[in-house]
Amino acid sequence: MQAEFSDLVQIIRERRAILFAGAGLSMSVGLPSWQQLIQHMGEDLGLDPEAFLGTHNSYQTLAEYYRLQKGSIGPLRSWMDRNWNVPDEKVRASRIHEIIVSLDFPIIYTTNYDANLETAYRVHGRDYVKITNTRDIAKADGAATQIVKFHGDFEDDQSLVIAETDYFNRLSFSSPLDVKLWADALGRTILFIGYSMSDLNIRLLLHKLAQIWRASGYEQDRPASFVFMPCESEVQRAVLKTWGVELIAGRNQSPEQALLTFLEELRCGVLGEEE
Repeated sequence: MQAEFSDLVQIIRERRAILFAGAGLSMSVGLPSWQQLIQHMGEDLGLDPEAFLGTHNSYQTLAEYYRLQKGSIGPLRSWMDRNWNVPDEKVRASRIHEIIVSLDFPIIYTTNYDANLETAYRVHGRDYVKITNTRDIAKADGAATQIVKFHGDFEDDQSLVIAETDYFNRLSFSSPLDVKLWADALGRTILFIGYSMSDLNIRLLLHKLAQIWRASGYEQDRPASFVFMPCESEVQRAVLKTWGVELIAGRNQSPEQALLTFLEELRCGVLGEEE
């Protein structure tokens, strides 16, 4: 992967790459796992833990049931906002977040609901604009890094993509944020970090992008895209390659350490040792 890594370094240096950040990024600063979220929803609904823990029910299905029982997702959003609120100093101390800010991506998409990326830009003195809806797209400052909250933001309950219906509605990829993503992604490289690549929305997104390029007749001109995963997976590598995405694997470290090692090497290549 040395040649591909060198290509990625050059693309980031020229600010032609989009970062797409998942849950692994948030968990690196101590946010609860999805298992803890499922446990809280079950307890709040008064369910017997054996009725939902260890079953095939996803957190999206449980969140759908939560909405049906509570009338809205509001109480869950409030709990998440309180428990997923990371102090500024913890984000400032996160080397992973510091490196992401220093790499100066023009656009960052994230499926995380928390504000840790925004906090990182603020505490490190870098300009950014947050985009969660059509109004934000229209008002975005072209000079500042755009942080696009692809699955919503805690400040807007209606924007959250958390329950099963929300995910199904987004599978059409026809919302304003989806339209923006198509426009952004067609002309740039995408780097995915913090994903297990089990998210159906992300996999469908990659499949659709590949379809668009094949149908265009200019597939050979498509910008390369990459996904970083902590461990090698020949299955994922083969499938992702059919969608025009190269897998960069970690080195048998914990997921957080593997991501940090990758970003350190990326930073070294893009900015140099003296930066």
